[in-house]
Amino acid sequence: MSFLGYIFLFIVLRWLYTLFVNNTGQTSAGGSPFQQTTRSVSAEDFELHLLTLCSVVMKADGKVTDQEMTYVQQYFVSSYGKDRANQIFKVFNTVVKKREVNTARICQYLNARTRYESRLQILHFLFGITQADGHTGTAEVRVLQQIAGYLRLTQRDFVSIKAMFVKDQDNAYKILEIDKSVPDHEVKKAYRTMAKKYHPDKLVDMDEAYKKGAEEKFRKVQEAYETIQKERGMV
Repeated sequence: MSFLGYIFLFIVLRWLYTLFVNNTGQTSAGGSPFQQTTRSVSAEDFELHLLTLCSVVMKADGKVTDQEMTYVQQYFVSSYGKDRANQIFKVFNTVVKKREVNTARICQYLNARTRYESRLQILHFLFGITQADGHTGTAEVRVLQQIAGYLRLTQRDFVSIKAMFVKDQDNAYKILEIDKSVPDHEVKKAYRTMAKKYHPDKLVDMDEAYKKGAEEKFRKVQEAYETIQKERGMV
């Protein structure tokens, strides 16, 4: 190997070392969300934290289905490319997966690095995981509600996003965050408010896969409004 080759190899190894493993047991500001042992994962990798949250949701009902795994894998590949996604999964499987996860501190990490609108989309993505096998169970909803609280999302926003996946009475009204008794002009006002809040342009700090998810969420708001319009004869 040439002298320049050795220098390049040293730089790559040093980068991997500082990115993923801290042999001294020290962590960055705010601490690592993973339980400390003799070695700890660096708290500087957004993708690794997000993947760990995915694992928390997938294990919420006591089983991880192939559909859920495929859903998450496809997201990471579409977001970061196959090579980068494989690297993330490798580190997760060899290091992070063996640690006790502190969900609250993972969310604390995300809170410090994302806007509110982006955290709404994170919750939407996590709900999507539970629907990959065709059903969102009670245990999964309970974990998602806890995560929403850690992400500092309001209960109204949680109920709105939940209604996009879990069908029950008055779903359209829940998506628009209004009561069924409100007058027509309040329905129109709520639609404008929700359309503005959930517009994909709000996710300027997120990748394309998240923006596609935001488009889906935005479409759900439009569908909810159209449903109420037809129900009330507003069109």
